[in-house]
Amino acid sequence: MKRKQAGFTLIEIAIVLVIVGLLLGGVLKGQELINSAKVKNLATDFKNIPVFIYGYQDKYKALPGDDSGAVAHVAGVLATTPVGAGIGRADGVINGSWASTTQTDESYLFWQHVRLAGLAPGATDTTTPATYIPKNAVGGDIGITSAAASPVSNLRGSYIVCSNAIAGKFTKQLDVTLDDGNTATGSLQVVAAGTTVATAATATTAIADDTTYLVCMGF
Repeated sequence: MKRKQAGFTLIEIAIVLVIVGLLLGGVLKGQELINSAKVKNLATDFKNIPVFIYGYQDKYKALPGDDSGAVAHVAGVLATTPVGAGIGRADGVINGSWASTTQTDESYLFWQHVRLAGLAPGATDTTTPATYIPKNAVGGDIGITSAAASPVSNLRGSYIVCSNAIAGKFTKQLDVTLDDGNTATGSLQVVAAGTTVATAATATTAIADDTTYLVCMGF
């Protein structure tokens, strides 16, 4: 005698679909929260660096990286004074590329000075760039320079803070959070990842979500 084959009822199928929908919704919401946390951390980097500068100036009446008296000012046997032509003149300019790995560049020594001054966490040994150069929430390098060496054309500000390897979807959120929502105008602008020479900013409409970019902010 043939047995009647049982199947799923409409109610059972509906319940399964509801459960799958809830799981997918939870995953998407979780990813959204993770992305929001990354953007928040990336934004914090841009907010903190001016605090490092003003804190150092308040303590020592000098600009970190540009401080010709760094050895006397900050504790630690690794305290380094900038050297070279036009370097360490205490002229209010942070010489050197934002991405410099040259140990005598002011933009490179900036991190050692603010760390030894107790204003920022991180390694102070300038001979190991891999651990010395700060990283952002997505693993890209963070750097600082002066307006004259800005990697973004027409970006205004005495100092330029740059954060590298940031996905396009995050760059757009950062601009909304910190600036005017347009990645080609205002105090925060975006160019191709790794840019070191003056380049025109990329418009928001040309930003690809999954492509990485360099985000710079002037202040």
